Amino acid sequence: MSDEPRETDSGQSSEHPGSLWGTRFDGGMAPEMVSLNRSLSVDSRLWREDVRGSKAWAQALRRADVLNPNELSSIITGLEGVAHRIEREGFGAAEEEDIHTVVERMLLEEIGSLGGKLHTGRSRNDQSATGVRLFGMAACDRIREHLLTLCRALHELALRGLHLPMPGYTHLQQAQPIRAAHWALSHLFAFLRDIDRIEVAKDAAGVLPLGSGAVAGCPFPIDREALKDELGFRQVSPNSIDAVADRDWICDLLYTGAMVGVHMSRLSEDLVLFSSLEFGFVRLSDGFSTGSSLMPQKRNPDVAELARGKSGRLNGNLVTLLTLLKGLPTGYNRDLQEDKEALFDTCDTLEVTVPALAGAIKTAQFVPGKIESVMDSQLFATDLADYLVNKGVPFRETHEIVGRLVRLAEQSESPLNELSLDDMRREHEAFEEDVAEVFDWERSTEVRDTIGGTSLKAIQEQLEEVRARLAGSEKGKG
Repeated sequence: MSDEPRETDSGQSSEHPGSLWGTRFDGGMAPEMVSLNRSLSVDSRLWREDVRGSKAWAQALRRADVLNPNELSSIITGLEGVAHRIEREGFGAAEEEDIHTVVERMLLEEIGSLGGKLHTGRSRNDQSATGVRLFGMAACDRIREHLLTLCRALHELALRGLHLPMPGYTHLQQAQPIRAAHWALSHLFAFLRDIDRIEVAKDAAGVLPLGSGAVAGCPFPIDREALKDELGFRQVSPNSIDAVADRDWICDLLYTGAMVGVHMSRLSEDLVLFSSLEFGFVRLSDGFSTGSSLMPQKRNPDVAELARGKSGRLNGNLVTLLTLLKGLPTGYNRDLQEDKEALFDTCDTLEVTVPALAGAIKTAQFVPGKIESVMDSQLFATDLADYLVNKGVPFRETHEIVGRLVRLAEQSESPLNELSLDDMRREHEAFEEDVAEVFDWERSTEVRDTIGGTSLKAIQEQLEEVRARLAGSEKGKG
């Protein structure tokens, strides 16, 4: 009896069940290697992309006269049967190492040995790279729509805060008066940048690797431009070696995910603070809050805490992939199998977290009375310095003068706006009766009327810009 590995009716090696490569090897795979080698538990979710790519490859083989019309029809019918079977039965006790091998085995079971023609000129290297890019492009579209929903919710929140004053913060210390809309818009513009990034990531994913083979290209006259159009890619990869190894686009997507996480975390931190009793600026709806198993009065901002926590794994996924890619030699390496877990986790995390945060923002309410009650008159210290500037005093002098007045107010335990005119004039004679007009939040915001400022006009311009960008994104989606 020969010691050479045998092939089963499915075309797979009996010495290496579930593989497409066993005939070159003598004996079976070591038991310790089997689990390490298998990726089916991860890449099985790519079965739709694998079937779709396989249908397109069959069409390409027909155009190259590798398949005749009847063979093409049988393979397409067989692949549709495979898809229905997976939808109906799942993968059961499949022993194959990856999704590509499962689909090929099922196709052989559907149509017999003819199914073995499908892999002509194709490698799992370009096959896998194609499937994951198809997944990535679709995921970018979904994530983009979730971000648009979050931006719309922040836009609505900004409209609700258009005429509401609140403290603007630096270093978490009250700094200057702003409109509450200004705060909401500051988060919105960050997420608009993320939408730009997700579009760049999708664009980067839209490069077709199929037809590159394992490393050197395809020996059959495959029309890669037709493949590109059929599968919805933007362009064909220009270099077959680069095509099978390129995971830059995943880095782009994971970087976008990490930045979305950073922005979600910052917004969530604000929501945690602003919904606390000590601040009380914002009230989250009951649908996005939870209680305590012990303390009946508790109303916890769990949506914000969970979103803030998710940002850590988004950062980690980016670092994982960058570390994975560093130092790999040219061409495909099995290390690249690890790309999918980070990619899938980032996409899954965003698709769960962004909609929840959008819902929390959509149903959140400002609490005007609480906001106004905590606005300290020291918020107008810069306005007081600017008042003296308008009287002809150099700003560096006015800064020192107002600093001494702030210290005086603190020492006397009185608000800054309750210092007497005599107190002020002892610091500088330019102070007059009209200094009382400085301590008005609406006046303070209205003088900051430059582009991007917190005046009503500047905020309305920002709102209009947001509306235009959201409308443009709606037109261009997909």
